[in-house]
Amino acid sequence: MGTGPDVALFISGADWHARRLVRALRSAGAAVTRTSLTRCRFSTAHPAGLDIPGFPDRLPDAVFVRTIDAGSFEAVTLRLGLLHALAEAGVPVWNAPRAIEACVDKAQTTWRLQRAGLPTPDTWALESHEAALALVAAEATPECPLVLKPLFGSQGKALRLVGGPDDLPPPETVSGVYYLQRFIGPRSPDSAAATAGFHDHRVLVAGGRALAGMIRRGTGWITNIKQGAKAEAWVPDAEAERLAVAAAAAVGADYAGVDLIADSDGGYLVLEVNSMPAWSGLQTVTGFDLTEAISDAFLADVAARTGRGRAPLRAVGP
Repeated sequence: MGTGPDVALFISGADWHARRLVRALRSAGAAVTRTSLTRCRFSTAHPAGLDIPGFPDRLPDAVFVRTIDAGSFEAVTLRLGLLHALAEAGVPVWNAPRAIEACVDKAQTTWRLQRAGLPTPDTWALESHEAALALVAAEATPECPLVLKPLFGSQGKALRLVGGPDDLPPPETVSGVYYLQRFIGPRSPDSAAATAGFHDHRVLVAGGRALAGMIRRGTGWITNIKQGAKAEAWVPDAEAERLAVAAAAAVGADYAGVDLIADSDGGYLVLEVNSMPAWSGLQTVTGFDLTEAISDAFLADVAARTGRGRAPLRAVGP
């Protein structure tokens, strides 16, 4: 019997990330049970009131949430409720359900970033189609458009530029919610620090530390790796690290992918915070094992909070 914690790893499929997490956690001494939140349930017949596969008479020592399956509003509410119950029972959960909720809802993310005093593009979230038309008429032009994003969405899907009222879709195509953000284009070519083309930056944060970063360079204005952008090696400077760590803290995330974009003054704006980030693209331009770094940060936090196991000794990262 190992001395490490018994970890429940919540996944929706045995992808690259899940396989590497299992290997990294087990190599550091943890026992790992892979399961899905769809298989868990509230149960008054269970001693803890929660029935987690692999834990017939107790709760896991810790939980790592890699992915949550898509589903109906009711199903997702139930799954998040299970995570809330685990956290309230004293089980360390990465990421905590409140952090997942804050990041899934882009409007709440933006509000939390502003509340923390972090720079982010001008953003509006509203329901009224008439008010959205008036906002676009006042704030957008073809030369300086707004970006319309799904309130719940990721990987650069369903984004569109809105340069005027005629570009605004009807409410039923956006689930009745308009999330509009100022478009930040490439920096001026006459800037000494300019980099040609559309690009932004991703910083991976875990355990209050910026682990690594990359430039995401797109062929168009959408710069997500899943939309065809290319990853380039990039070492975040001190300001990028500070903003990324602060952004993760603002939403309560223990690990996160933080998206930054250069502003006109040579600094950065925080675009988004992802509470269930992928890092396979970032790994291709990083010289150490990111999964081990995330695993070690997780296990160190679990050890500090529960006394189960100990902080891993292996050194990773710069």
